[in-house]
Amino acid sequence: MSRFLRVALRVGALSVVGWLLSLVAIAVWSRRASTEPADAIIVLGAAQYGGRPSPVLRARLDHALGLWKTGRAPRVVLTGGRRPGDLISEAAAGRRYLVRRGVPNEAMLLESEGRTTLASLRAAARLLQDDQGRAPRVLLVSDPFHMLRLDLLARLEGLEPLPSPTRTSPISANGAVLEYMLRESVAIPTDLVLQGWLTVTGD
Repeated sequence: MSRFLRVALRVGALSVVGWLLSLVAIAVWSRRASTEPADAIIVLGAAQYGGRPSPVLRARLDHALGLWKTGRAPRVVLTGGRRPGDLISEAAAGRRYLVRRGVPNEAMLLESEGRTTLASLRAAARLLQDDQGRAPRVLLVSDPFHMLRLDLLARLEGLEPLPSPTRTSPISANGAVLEYMLRESVAIPTDLVLQGWLTVTGD
C-alpha cells in the first residue's frame, strides 16, 4: 500500500506541475501576435443573436476586418455553426457583418457546421487544403487565452498558424480572463485526445 501511495503521490504531483505549466504556456501564447502575411484569416466563432454578432464575435470580426484591409491575407474563413434555436450560423452572421463593411463575398469562406474549436479548425483546414501539398499559412483570430489551443490544433490539422489575438474582446475587459484560462487548461488535453495526438490505452 505504501508503494501504491508513493506512486499515486508522484503521479498527482506531476499532474499538478503539468497543469501549472499549461497555464503559464497559455499566458505566454496569449501575448504573441504575428506581423507576417498569410494565405487566410481564420475567425473563430462566438455567439450571435438573430444574425447580430455578440460583442465577443464582433470584436473578433473587427480585428479580422483590420487584418484584411491592411492586406495581411486575401481570404477570410468564418467559422461557427448554429446553437439550438438559431436561425443562422455564427459563420453566416459573421459574413453578413463583414459584407456590410466592404468585404466581398468572394473573399470569404464559410465553415458553418462546427460547434467546437476542434470541429471548426478541422473543417477550415479542409476548406484551405493546398493542391501543391503546402501547409496553408493562417492568421488565427480569437481571444488571447485561446491562442495556445488554436496553435496546437491548427498544426495537427496541417496548417501553419500565426497568432493574431483580439485585444478588444469584452472577455478581456470584464476581468474574466483567468476563468477562461482555467477552462483552456482543461480543454487543451481534451481536444488533443479527441484529435488523436494523445492516446489513452490500457497497456
